[in-house]
Amino acid sequence: MSIRVMVVDDHPMWREGVARDLTEAGHQVVATSGEGRQAVRVAAAARPDLVVLDLQLPDISGVEVIRGLRAALPDVRVLMLSASGEPQGVLDAVKAGATGYLTKSAAPAEFLDAVRRTAAGEPVFTPGLAGLVLGEYRRLAAAPPAPHDEAPRLTERETEVLRLVAKGLSYKQIADRLGLSHRTVQNHVQNTLGKLQLHNRVELTRYAIERGLDD
Repeated sequence: MSIRVMVVDDHPMWREGVARDLTEAGHQVVATSGEGRQAVRVAAAARPDLVVLDLQLPDISGVEVIRGLRAALPDVRVLMLSASGEPQGVLDAVKAGATGYLTKSAAPAEFLDAVRRTAAGEPVFTPGLAGLVLGEYRRLAAAPPAPHDEAPRLTERETEVLRLVAKGLSYKQIADRLGLSHRTVQNHVQNTLGKLQLHNRVELTRYAIERGLDD
C-alpha cells in the first residue's frame, strides 16, 4: 500500500535519504521540510497520511509541530524519528499526539515497517520505549479521572479490544489473540475513540486504566 508521507528534518542529507528510502519502498513523498513552522503550513496543503518528524528543529520543537499538525489535519499520523531517546521527549511527543517513536539508530527495514504500521494507526516504538510509555499511561491514570457523564455503551468486542489496548498489546497482537484481522481491530479502536470522544491511544489507554480494564 502506497502511503503519502511528509519528511521533516533539519539535516538535508538525512532528510533526502529518508525520502529516497520511502520512494524506493513505493511510498509517495508529498513534501519535505527543514523547519517546524514551515512544515505545519506545507502539511496543510500537501495533506500527507503520515509525517516522519524529528524532535529537534531549528525554530520550534517537534512537540509544537505535532500540535500544529493535529490542529490542521486531525487524522494525520506522526512517526517521530529522532537521535534522542530521552524519556521526557518521548513522553511529550506521545502526549502531543505522536503515534510512534523511533530513534535514528533503527535499521532501514525497521523504519519502513514502522511507517506502514504507524500509518495504519498502530503505535510503534523503539525497543525499550514502549514500556516507558505504558508506565506513563498508568501514572496518568492514577490521577483523579475527569468527571464523566453516563459512560457511552461499548459492545462486548469493543470492550475486549479496549482491555487489550490497556495492557499495551499492539494491534497485531490483539488481532492474533482474538482471531481477528488487523483491520477489524483498527475499526474497533476507531469506533471506540468516536464513542468516547477521545483523540488518540494515549487518551484511550488512560480511560481504560482508570476503569480497571488493564487487570
